[in-house]
Amino acid sequence: MSDQTGTKIAFLTANEGIERVELTEPWKSVQDAGLQPELLAPKEGEVQTFDHLDKAETRPVDHTVKGAKVDDYAALVLPGGVANPDALRLDDDAVRFIKDFVASGKPVAAICHAPWTLVEAGVLEGKRLTSWPSLQTDIRNSGGEWVDEEVVVDGNLITSRNPDDIPAFTKTLLGAVRG
Repeated sequence: MSDQTGTKIAFLTANEGIERVELTEPWKSVQDAGLQPELLAPKEGEVQTFDHLDKAETRPVDHTVKGAKVDDYAALVLPGGVANPDALRLDDDAVRFIKDFVASGKPVAAICHAPWTLVEAGVLEGKRLTSWPSLQTDIRNSGGEWVDEEVVVDGNLITSRNPDDIPAFTKTLLGAVRG
C-alpha cells in the first residue's frame, strides 16, 4: 500500500479486561504511521482497560463487532489481558469475525493471552506462534506449534508473548500492513 492515510486497522476487544498497554501502545503506533485505528467490541459504549489487575482508563467503542466487515479493514489487532480474550471466546460474533479475518489473508496480530481467541476460532492447525506461556497447552491442543520468541510470523498471523514485546510486535504489524 503506497498511501497509508485512511487505512483502517480493527482493534477487537471485549468490553472489559483489556491489558491497557497492549491496546494503547499498538494503537499509538498505528496512528503515528498515518493509519486509522478503530475499536470494535461486542457491546456499544466503552471498554475498560486494566494495568494488570487494576482498572485503568476507559476507551470509546467505535463499532460493535456484530456489524463489522472484514473488507473494511487492512488488519486486525487482538490485545491481551487475561479476561479480555476469555470473554471474546464466548462471543459468537467476535469468533466469527476473527475466523473470517484469518481466512481473508490480511494481517492478524495477537499478543499475550489474545491467541486464546485464535484457539476458539479454530485457525491454528499447522501454525507456529507464541503467546503468554500459560497458553502453550491450548495452542498445542488446537494443532499449533508454540514457541518462546519475541514475535512470530506464520502466514498472516503475527504473535508476541507480552507487553515487553510491543515494539517488535507493532513494527512487524506495520510492516505487514505496508506489504
